[in-house]
Amino acid sequence: MSLAGADGAPRGGANHGSMRDSNDRLVLSLLRREGPLPKIEISRRTGLSAQAGSAIVTRLEERTLLRRLEPTRGRVGQPAVPYVLRDDGAFSLGLKLGRRSADLALLDFLGKPRWTAHETYPWPTPEGVAAFVSRALPRALGQLDARKRRRVVGLGVATPFELWNWGPEVGGPRDAMEAWRGVDVGALIAPLCPLPTYVCNDASAACAGEMHFGEGWRDGDFVYFFVGSFVGGGVALGGALFQGRDGNAGALGSMPVSARGGGGPQQLIRRASIYLLEEALKREGRDPSPIWRDPRRWGDLGPALDSWIDDAADALAQATVAAAAVIACGRAVIDGAFPAEVRARLVNRTAERMASLDLQGLSPISVREGSIGADARSIGAGALPFLANFAHEGAGALGAVAT
Repeated sequence: MSLAGADGAPRGGANHGSMRDSNDRLVLSLLRREGPLPKIEISRRTGLSAQAGSAIVTRLEERTLLRRLEPTRGRVGQPAVPYVLRDDGAFSLGLKLGRRSADLALLDFLGKPRWTAHETYPWPTPEGVAAFVSRALPRALGQLDARKRRRVVGLGVATPFELWNWGPEVGGPRDAMEAWRGVDVGALIAPLCPLPTYVCNDASAACAGEMHFGEGWRDGDFVYFFVGSFVGGGVALGGALFQGRDGNAGALGSMPVSARGGGGPQQLIRRASIYLLEEALKREGRDPSPIWRDPRRWGDLGPALDSWIDDAADALAQATVAAAAVIACGRAVIDGAFPAEVRARLVNRTAERMASLDLQGLSPISVREGSIGADARSIGAGALPFLANFAHEGAGALGAVAT
């Protein structure tokens, strides 16, 4: 259970010895969200006694998770010494397995990628993914000296559930995609990595990244869309990712929307996914490979992109309104594997389309851009070990599985 307050800040520290680990996490989560704070302010905001708060900060500093800044002078009294998270206090690895590409990122404690690897393929295979990890993982760990390598706390894996589905849309042979049926992704990766491995749905991991490293904690409750080869999503309630009974809550790609031109219904995944843009480019006789090779730079895709944005925005607006009717969230967040300028256009167009829909009886809802970008899934994957080891909400808030 998250102890975040209405403003997203952690609440409810305890002063008992048995809660030592919980209180450590509480302080780390507070500083991650709020930035530099002195000991007395940390105690006040967490509800810890001044003595307990001071002891926790000292302990975390000794564990190299915090560092002190230069004292700041106020109007009266002694100068206050702010504390912040150390960027090299811990590290994690984030692996994104997609239907068109794989990414591995080495993240520092602030969520900044220190090193990344990106590989595209016509379609994914278990053997190809294992080969990519075998090549990239030693290079990632090689970026750190021996002392810092001991601070790597785990590998998070973000992967679509039922990767064998949607073979025709990916363009993969049926036999190749069927090879994933029954594959335990965690068991596939774990022998290649000497660290604890955490597995999560890719869009849910991206939502976790938005909450842990981005601006999601400010929103509290929000619905999150990540537009990749296939659009997916997540739902954040009370500052924690809501996964539901079977871990499949927030499967927004399966949400029914009207078909293009007003027919329907059909699933959101068939109206707001990037594979549809790929198909449109192929129909024009153009090479679609740039959209997978570098999600940050697509170049001029012309009318095909304009049409895709209009259609995707129309569907996303419908899905957002439907989600708001169920969970009364005040915000929709849209991110994706595309350049920042495409994201901005898509968000603006979605907001315009929402304004034209019948919103009677619904609480106000706004749309904003995601704050991480094309790497949200790999960075969100890298957030999983940090959540498991240092965050107050813990990995249980994600439904992540450690192997």
